[in-house]
Formats: sequence, structure tokens, C-alpha cells
Amino acid sequence: MAMARRSASHLLSSFRPFSLLLQPLADAPSPAAAAAAASARRAMSSASALRARGDDKELARWRESMDRMRNIGISAHIDSGKTTLTERVLYYTGRIHEIHEVRGRDGVGAKMDSMDLEREKGITIQSAATYCTWNGYQINIIDTPGHVDFTVEVERALRVLDGAILVLCSVGGVQSQSITVDRQMKRYEIPRVAFINKLDRMGADPWKVLNQARAKLRHQSAAVQVPIGLEEEFEGLVDLVELKALKFEGGSGQEVVTSDVPSNMQDFVMDKRRELIEVVSEVDDQLAEAFLNDEPITANELKAAIRRATVARKFIPVYMGSAFKNKGVQPLLNGVLDYLPCPLEVENIALDQNKSEEKVSLSGTPAGPLVALAFKLEEGRFGQLTYLRIYEGVIRKGDFIQNVNTGKKIKVPRLVRMHSNEMEDIQEAHAGQIVAVFGVDCSSGDTFTDGSVKYTMTSMHVAEPVMSLAVNPISKDSGGQFSKALNRFQREDPTFRVGLDPESGQTIISGMGELHLDIYVERIRREYKVDAKVGKPRVNFRESITQRAEFDYLHKKQSGGQGQYGRVCGYIEPLPSDAEGKFEFDNMIIGQAIPSNFIPAIEKGFKEACNSGSLIGHPVENIRITLTDGASHQVDSSELAFKLAAIYAFRQCYTAAKPVILEPVMKVELKFPTEFQGTVTGDINKRKGIIVGNDQEGDDTVVVCHVPLNNMFGYSTALRSMTQSAAAMFCYRSIDILLHAWVIPAICEEIRTCISWRLRASINIQSLITMGNITSYTRN
Repeated sequence: MAMARRSASHLLSSFRPFSLLLQPLADAPSPAAAAAAASARRAMSSASALRARGDDKELARWRESMDRMRNIGISAHIDSGKTTLTERVLYYTGRIHEIHEVRGRDGVGAKMDSMDLEREKGITIQSAATYCTWNGYQINIIDTPGHVDFTVEVERALRVLDGAILVLCSVGGVQSQSITVDRQMKRYEIPRVAFINKLDRMGADPWKVLNQARAKLRHQSAAVQVPIGLEEEFEGLVDLVELKALKFEGGSGQEVVTSDVPSNMQDFVMDKRRELIEVVSEVDDQLAEAFLNDEPITANELKAAIRRATVARKFIPVYMGSAFKNKGVQPLLNGVLDYLPCPLEVENIALDQNKSEEKVSLSGTPAGPLVALAFKLEEGRFGQLTYLRIYEGVIRKGDFIQNVNTGKKIKVPRLVRMHSNEMEDIQEAHAGQIVAVFGVDCSSGDTFTDGSVKYTMTSMHVAEPVMSLAVNPISKDSGGQFSKALNRFQREDPTFRVGLDPESGQTIISGMGELHLDIYVERIRREYKVDAKVGKPRVNFRESITQRAEFDYLHKKQSGGQGQYGRVCGYIEPLPSDAEGKFEFDNMIIGQAIPSNFIPAIEKGFKEACNSGSLIGHPVENIRITLTDGASHQVDSSELAFKLAAIYAFRQCYTAAKPVILEPVMKVELKFPTEFQGTVTGDINKRKGIIVGNDQEGDDTVVVCHVPLNNMFGYSTALRSMTQSAAAMFCYRSIDILLHAWVIPAICEEIRTCISWRLRASINIQSLITMGNITSYTRN
């Protein structure tokens, strides 16, 4: 028994970094030591397997490598300084040797904004991966877009990361996309630290932002730093854990000078430190016990408590600084190492396809079978570039890997590590790393293994498109390149959809917003040299009749040879509301006035006539045609003659049936902050909408309304402008078919007709099923 304890003790100590072993045992455990012990427990089974093979050196090598690795993402509202912060991180860690600004004012641009469009517009469009080294730790970073139109880039980045930095603007505070990004982090259970940026700007107030984070984001958070001055007087920071003042000197703030806390800030700093200890004590029992007993709390004890609470997602430490002014970035990097988890501290769940998708907890060690997730695809110079997050095992150049989703076995021809748009060839990568491979044909969300297991990782959340455009190439000769571009963008971006409207023949592209689609149209022009014409999708109106009308038409034509003769008599009338179809043809002829072999031709003629009404040329629906009499000729009657007779008969009586135009009306559900209620409802009224429901959900208002589809084009963009991108428009489906109600604009007070129609709408929301006194509909 004693020997077993000694073995376990030896195993745990072997997992510690060498520097930790030199510390006295009586000292309070540092956060890194606590992390190492926690990681050791999670990896015990794989470690035992390696030790059983006598592979102690290999065990120590990968264990130290995993302990000294962080996978983080940087996310925020647009224009909060994410890319600027990443640029400074790369500079201070030695990955780049010169700082360049966003928008490429100096002709170079930020390293992570590699696309020309990103540098021109000054926004991040695609997430970009890189890696750097800080204090002996490897940090894999993914810089994500801040605009709501590119939210899928944030989704797939957070799906594969172990931690994140939530950047907040000290002037703008918690903004709409800050709330969205925080919700995404909660969905994927991502531990995070917050960074309040832009303290040098006029109006900067970090304490207001901290209170907003607690109120709007429901964060259990506290500052671990306080600024020395604000706005133009912003000089540095005070570390509340170590109780040291930090100032950033040198041409680019690369020299961090440590000094004592300024005397005029002593009381304020001690109050904020006590507040930090109180907030952390609420979620950490060990610190709470020391705090309640009035015991002095050392820096190491406070660090360890903050780390435990952060990794457990119970607390969010808040850092401060100004990335643009090169202040506060190095302490933030230290915070990433101190408080965010290594890959072994994060639980990853796979689904075993051989056991009815039974959940399997992955050990996260290179000793296990290979399990990797393809989370992003990109068309590179050498073919498709597939980004992989390795959750378990090792992948090597030349290895054969199996796509669990398709069953295909693929050889890895080239393995690279990404630095924005630059690539570094590597021979192997182990669990916890983010790499890319060339020449692997797959889809986003596919899982790869070495073939010994059949595990799949859970997929990421993909939002439904909210806006559509009709797009066609100007030149007919460029159709091939145009199709190639659309196919590539569909593979890269799950929120970008392409379809063909069967009625209008238009190519319809759908996405997350106007900017999202504009970027793709511009990329088609730049990357594929195809000029495209973009416009509003055609709204497919309908026509119908409102009363019965008789027809009696004789089609007679003689021009030498066999002539044409056919007479049809009968009436047309609107279908009742409970009818199963939209077109009915009844043959009520008694006797052989028209031979039975000509009846199908007559029905075909009426159907063809209904394809285009005389009002606006759209299809006619909800109509019953009854044939009561007719006449034929022994020689001149034919199927063509009776078909033409039916077409002309329909046109003859259509006007007498008082036709009307039917318009699609959509059912829209909106959720937005209550402060914007007046603006949103006023806009709905301008669009001829009718509000049918109004409810309150916490701080938000939920409105249900009926709006004509023709007035909904571009509404998602307008709604974001009215609500500062804080509104959500919900999507509804019924068996994957969009149901549309068609109403008569000329008769607003009474709905006479209600039909359903499968249609690619300009906005992906469920249509109104019932209106007025109509309670039934037809489902295709």
C-alpha cells in the first residue's frame, strides 16, 4: 500500500514542470502547480499506459508540452480592438518584428487581416489562426470577426478553443455583439478573461463597463488591475494580485517597468483588492475559508483561487489597457497563462458511432487514438486547406486518416501550422494543437480518426440565413467561373446558401446580412474576374378569381389541308377554402359531345393557361374549371385543336371572373431591447405590417407581426440599424417547407383566399398560415 502511494506520488511529481519541483513544499501551491496536478489526474490512464511501456521520457515530453499550451480566441463587438490587440501580442512575443495598423494605412496592414478587402474596409472578415511563444508557453490564437454578419467564424473558432479573451471597449461598453459573443462562449462552455480596451480614449470609464458586464452579461467578474489615470493621462496599471505598479516604456511599450503602488492610490487599490477577494470567495471555498477567518491572503493563494474559479467558469478576471497605445498587453498575456486552462483541463466529449452515439470522454493525450475535428475550410494556393483541432492522438505527415462521416481513408500529403496566411511545414502534431492539412476532401464539421475508433465530435451551431439577393453573371461566358465561385464559398461558409428559384429562374444567394453578401459578390469579382448583377429577388405573386364565369369558345381554323376544330363550354369558379388542391378540372359532359381521348388535351390546355394570368402574368391558383359541353369534327378535331380551344376559352372568361392579385404575407417574430420598441413598431407600420402579438421577456420585447413579403427586403439590415444590432429575428419552419399566405391587397378588410406555396423568400422566416376568417390551408 505504501509502495502504491509512493508510486502515485512519484507519478504526480513527474508531471510538474521542473521549476515547480524546486519550490519549498511549505509554500502555497502556485496556479501552475495546481493546474499540473489537475491535468495529471485527468490523464492518469494514458500516462499509466506509457509508463507501462517504459516510455518515461516520451511521457515527460508530451506532458510538459501539453501543460505549456494555451488555445485561445479573441472575440468582441466590431471595432473594439481585437485585431489591434492580436498585432501587439504577436509583436511582444517575437512573431512579428514591426507593428502595423488596421486598414493598412502604411500600405501593409495588420498581420491577421491578410485579405485586401479586410485592409480596405478595416474589419475582420475571416477568422485567422496563428501561434506564438510567451514565457516558455505556446499560445495558439484565433482572431475572429466582430461584425454580426460573420458570426459563423466566431462559432467555429469557439467550438475548438479551450479559452478566450472577451474584449470590451471602455467607451462603448457592453454592446450588442458583445452580448452575442458572450452567449456563444457560454454555449461552448469556454473559460474566459475580459480585457477592457481603449482606456486612452476620451470618455473611457472601465468601472461603468465592469458594471455593465455584471448586469447585462450576468458575469461574476472583478478587476485584477486598476488604471493609473484615464484618457490622455493614462500612464499604466496597478496589479491587484501582486500589488505592483506597471508602466510600459520604450518605443512600442515593450519594456514593462515594475514599481510600488503610487501613494495617492493606496486606499483605492486596497479597496479594489478586497472587492476582488470578496467576489472570488463567493465561488471558491478555499479562498472563502481564509477570507472569513481574516487570514492574510498571499499572491499565490489569490492566483490559485482565481485560476480554479476561471477554469470552472465561475469567475471572469478583468484586465485593462490600451492596445493601440501599447499598454497592458503583456500582463494580459501573463493572465492567459495563469488563469486559462491547458488542453488537459478541458473535458471534450465524443460520440461513439459503434455504440449508438454513446458519449465518450477523451483523455486529450497523444497516447490515445487520433481524434481530430475539421472546423474550417479555405481555398488555398495548393488546393483545399482544412483546419484541424486535434483532441487526442498524433497526426503525422504521410499517415492515413479516416473520415468517420464519409468512411473514406485519406493520406495526409502535407501538414502545416498557420501564421495568418503564412504556412510552416511540420512533420507531426499531437493532441491539443491546431494545424492545417492540404489535399483532404471533406466538409466543415467532419471528424477524422486513425481508423481504430469510430468517434465523431459534436457539430457547431449554424444560424439560418436572414437575407437573400438575386445574382447573375453579366457575361454569359463567365458562367463556369461563377458556379465555381459559388460552390467554393458554400463549402467554406455554412451560412452562405445558394439556390435556384424554379419560377423566376434567378440564382438566389442567402446569408447573414447585406455586408455578408456584398463581400462575397466583391470576392467573386476580384478572385474569379466575374462581374455579377445583383438585385432584389422577384416576389412570386399569384392571381385568383373571386366569382363564377361562363365560357363557350369555338376554335376553328382552315388554311388548306387538315384544319383545326374544337369547341368547349363550361364555367370557372373559385375553390372553397377547405379544398385540398389549388387547381381542379371536372368533366361533366354527358354523352360523346367531345370524344374522351381529347379530354386530357383540354385539361392540359387549361393548366397551361393558368400558368400566366392576364393581370400581371403570374400563375392563377385556387380555381376549379368545369367542362359541361362542346363539339368536335370527325376530320379536323385533334388534341392540339382542343388544347388551343381551352387556352382561348380561359382567356375569354377570365376577366368576367373578377381576378385579383394575391400577395405573400410573412409572419415575423422580433426580439429586441424594450428601449427600441417605438422605433421598431413604427417601422413595421411603415411596411404595412400588422402587429398581432406583444410580450415581455426580461429586458426584451417580443413582437409578432404580419408583414407583406414585398416590403421585407433588406429588413434585417434596417432592424440592426434601428436597434444597434441588438435585435433578433427568429426563423420558423414547418417540415422544411416555407408556408406562405396570399392576401388580396385591394381587399384589406376581408381575406378571400389563402394558399400555400413553396418559395425561396427574401428573408428566411415562416409565413402567415391563417389570416382573417380563413382557418385552413393547403400543404405541398
